[in-house]
Amino acid sequence: MGIETRAQRRPAARGKRWASGSTIGNEELTAMTAIVLLALLAALGITILRVRQLLNPHMFIGMMLLGPVLLKMGSTGWRFIRYYTGSAPYVSKGPPPFILRASAPIVVLSTVAVFATGIVLLVAGPSARSPFLGLHKASFLIWLAFMALHVLGHLPELPHSLRASSRERATPWDDYGAGRGARALALAGSLAAGVILAILTIPLFASWAHLHVLSH
Repeated sequence: MGIETRAQRRPAARGKRWASGSTIGNEELTAMTAIVLLALLAALGITILRVRQLLNPHMFIGMMLLGPVLLKMGSTGWRFIRYYTGSAPYVSKGPPPFILRASAPIVVLSTVAVFATGIVLLVAGPSARSPFLGLHKASFLIWLAFMALHVLGHLPELPHSLRASSRERATPWDDYGAGRGARALALAGSLAAGVILAILTIPLFASWAHLHVLSH
């Protein structure tokens, strides 16, 4: 019946924060990656507006996107797996809104389709235009519609997601904030991998550039 001291309360607080740490870290990594993706996708969108003149940048940015896209799918997939396998912190956090959960499979499938057809077109060259160019365009239109819905649904959460980890790190005994360096490293690594992949595929751009010259 004695008075509980601050030191005695601290382990319980530490345990509670540690339990919520994984969801906070996952939320922050997803938000950080989403911001990078939005910037790259905006650049890709500019190339689409004048794709004949900006075909090389279009292909370069498209390949560069692979790293961050895979990281984003990994972070969201991890939350999905942890939630449906009954992980207490993720169950406590709850699932995303229903409309986002319902549209997520289409976002994932259309994303895979866009990049898969794009890679086939790049590797196989103009000879693969039929049917892969049509499939690439069709999957892109589907992806664009559902991705817009997905982004609009998550946009209000971005500032909160980025602030969540900062609030946790304000507590002196919370060690989980140190994971932000690892998350930043993971994001930087995904970008570096994308850039390296894009550079390695530059020689494949030549066949499409030659076709563009002939078309003029």
